[in-house]
Amino acid sequence: MKRIYLFYIIFSLISVFTSAQTITFISEKTNKPLSKVSVFGRDGSILAYSDIDGKIEKQTLVPSQEKFQLVYNNFPVATLSYSEFEPVMKINDQVKEIETVVIKNNKPAKYILIKGNFNSYVTVNSKLNGYADGVITYIFDNKTKKLKSTNVEQYRIFRLNDPKEEKKQTASWDYGNSLNPPKLKKVGNLEEFKKKNTRIKELKGASKDEIEVIGEYLQKKEFALFGFRFFDLRGIQNIAFEKNSQKTLKDLLEFNEIEFIKLKHKSEKDYNQVISYENFYTTEISFSNENKMESVKFNTEISNYKTQYWQDASFPNMQTIFSSFFKDDLQEKQNKK
Repeated sequence: MKRIYLFYIIFSLISVFTSAQTITFISEKTNKPLSKVSVFGRDGSILAYSDIDGKIEKQTLVPSQEKFQLVYNNFPVATLSYSEFEPVMKINDQVKEIETVVIKNNKPAKYILIKGNFNSYVTVNSKLNGYADGVITYIFDNKTKKLKSTNVEQYRIFRLNDPKEEKKQTASWDYGNSLNPPKLKKVGNLEEFKKKNTRIKELKGASKDEIEVIGEYLQKKEFALFGFRFFDLRGIQNIAFEKNSQKTLKDLLEFNEIEFIKLKHKSEKDYNQVISYENFYTTEISFSNENKMESVKFNTEISNYKTQYWQDASFPNMQTIFSSFFKDDLQEKQNKK
């Protein structure tokens, strides 16, 4: 009996200790978990990003980085001190209206066109290194659901001014060339996500259904090439569909991908954490027998737009949030009109 009682006490202490190490963000309105909540530090570093269960590790929050800014759905939702964080945090997730996806030419045809807005950004050791956003259309074969083409219609590129690039110091590199539009290759065939090194989790939310796919590589041994070391490659993809839908292409609402890699030169003591974020939000779905459309080449050295698309109230404009931290150091590349 004493052994059972002792085991119960130990188990209870472990449970309390474990829960105290995580913070869970939930909706103030529905009490459902909120994935993709970013926690910014005072210097603009992205310290944490909640998973499909709304959880982050509390140890990622450095007290000296307060006040912390919470960003959800590309919009600031709260500013908190370290002491204000609790194991469960309720967030007002209704500060931005949920946009309805427009369905055009809904008569089935050879191709399905999914148009929307995107933003992409890269961080090095949690600090922004480059940012892009724009308008894009993906064309899929309506029969096989395979991606036929990715068509960027217009976009902006922003880079931080930092002249201290050293060849053998990976922390000082400009990773702007790693900026890419979101890659929606597999969203039409979800079975392709099921691989040996992946974990898949589903969540039914209040307004959408989500699927989280996690893949991990180089977890136990580093990879060496030309004096550089690579370690801990991970990818997290979050795909959101209409609530209670069949999770087909015409139900797609959002696609988000985060890619992690740690790297260093052999002369460097510590690894540097590079993270890329790619986010897509569907605005319009249509069907067509044509798979050709006007697009521009995505080039990380220039911007290329004809309209101020980012001024639309529904646009996921993370640039304003980053600029609030980095001011004039975040410079837009010249627009190729």
